[in-house]
Amino acid sequence: MRRIPYILILCLSILFVQAKDFRFALFTDLHITHSTPAVEDLQRAVDQVNATSGIDFVLVSGDITEEGDLASLQKAKSLLDKLKVPYYITSGNHETKWSESGCTDFNKVFGADRFRFEHNGYLFLGFNSGPVMRMADGHVAPQDISWLKQELTKAGAEKPVILVSHYPLQDGDVDNWYEVTDAVRPFNIKVVLGGHYHSNRQLFYDGIPGLLNRSTLRAKADAGGYSIYQVTNDSIVVSEQTIGGEPKRWAGVSLYKRPDFSVNKSYPQVKMGWSAATGKGIYSSPVVYNNSVYVGDDLGDLSCYTLKEGKLKWTFKSNARIVGTPDAGNGVVVFGSADASIYGVDAKSGQLRWKMETPKAVLGAVTIRKGIAYVGGSSGSFYAIDVKTGRLQWEFTGVKGYIETKPLVYGDKVIFGAWDNNLYALEKATGRKLWSWDAGLTRMHFSPAAVWPVAAAGNVYVTAPDRVMSAIDLQSGKTVWRTKQSVVRETIGLSANSKQLYSKTMQDSLVCYATGPEVKQLWACNVGFGYEHAPSMPVEKEGVVFGSTRSGLLFAVEAKSGKLLWKYKVGNSLISTVVPLSKNRCLFTSSDGTVGLLEAGTK
Repeated sequence: MRRIPYILILCLSILFVQAKDFRFALFTDLHITHSTPAVEDLQRAVDQVNATSGIDFVLVSGDITEEGDLASLQKAKSLLDKLKVPYYITSGNHETKWSESGCTDFNKVFGADRFRFEHNGYLFLGFNSGPVMRMADGHVAPQDISWLKQELTKAGAEKPVILVSHYPLQDGDVDNWYEVTDAVRPFNIKVVLGGHYHSNRQLFYDGIPGLLNRSTLRAKADAGGYSIYQVTNDSIVVSEQTIGGEPKRWAGVSLYKRPDFSVNKSYPQVKMGWSAATGKGIYSSPVVYNNSVYVGDDLGDLSCYTLKEGKLKWTFKSNARIVGTPDAGNGVVVFGSADASIYGVDAKSGQLRWKMETPKAVLGAVTIRKGIAYVGGSSGSFYAIDVKTGRLQWEFTGVKGYIETKPLVYGDKVIFGAWDNNLYALEKATGRKLWSWDAGLTRMHFSPAAVWPVAAAGNVYVTAPDRVMSAIDLQSGKTVWRTKQSVVRETIGLSANSKQLYSKTMQDSLVCYATGPEVKQLWACNVGFGYEHAPSMPVEKEGVVFGSTRSGLLFAVEAKSGKLLWKYKVGNSLISTVVPLSKNRCLFTSSDGTVGLLEAGTK
């Protein structure tokens, strides 16, 4: 009888441990630069958390910096390191898009962009939701989804889990949100925490609760702030904590929808010739050379597939992600890697021919002309390299931002943009700067840096995030004309006869302009792809213009008339610039890890 009270006390003690409340803070959207009010805002948040009792740890859910640069990341870390409690951090789109290191500096500074830890019986998993380098919707890479599955499987179906990422996992924000929710739904997910919108919102991701949080930045009505979470059993309460103010609870609900593939029924003549699921994120376009297809991926692999069947022939591994599209010539495939190297790989065997090390990541796409490979890096340099030997022919060191575009080699010039607001023209033979063009923009985010320039009729043409199409004189670098007529962004293509320009608008349409000294729109086609901002270039082949979008849609338009020929949805993720093989066949790569050949027959 005397044992009963002891057993009851023991059981109650166990229940008390399982139900023990705990609190943590969440910082998001810090947007740190070298010396701005954002630094002071974060310092205030750190000081207030340190002065508040009962905070067990801090979660930091992305957009740590404004421009993704190393100095800002280091500054943010120096401030966060002043916290008296542990903190766990993951990246946001400002670290994964505007990143001179190809998003590798974040891992170097903070150790990783994922985190896993347990606290009071809860498992916390933080992960990157991209998009890596390309302007697209957020995207959770295949390897990150695999990691989530592995960690959740190890934890078991009963373990309560809190997920942390930057983007909200919903349609319009993360292109493959449904893949994430499908992967985690079998487990005991209590809530998904994030930021991105700089405001407090309560959402539901395919039935899973989601909470978005305010930025640490000061707003009109306050001096900055953050969120405080109180966890009790299976309930989670969030309060907004302003600097110097009292915590205030908040709540709200939102719905969602799954992607719609019914458009494919309207164009039954379009079929998948072949597709390969790589299980790795892909952010570059495919390259075709001697009946083989070459693809660089997010894990640093350059893979070779047969053009006819899509069968994997070989894989060469670099030490970090490949963002820029490779090129091939003279029996060699050349590509840059975020491991701060440029590689020349034998096109047949996949064996290393040569390697050139650089000071920083190389994120630029490669263009090969007459045995010379042209590519830009993140160290302020642009390189010309002998394809066969890997010998540096010349180096231009005057770039003020990192380079991701595919350079245009035209006549005696090499032309490219960088994330420093400039478009550069160099002498092809020597690398001497001929001119640079600046549209007078004050923010690096508006640079003509992701677009692949084209040239015709004495001008070079670009579009930029400022929604403007520009024509620049090839010889002088002076502006010929600029137009906002169609609200285009970071996409441009040139017709086979060099008389027409193509660009995607930011809502539904492909537009066509005439090359030349004046602004003249020739036609506009309402494709119906919705809101669009992905830098995938329209490409003409045999009178057909092929295009692709951030949401997995490919389409074809008649070049002469602007008539829509077909559209086909292959997924819900970013499709990079496609490679047409004929008027009815094109290769594509998708950020969900798919390489494929699409074929359009007769309807």
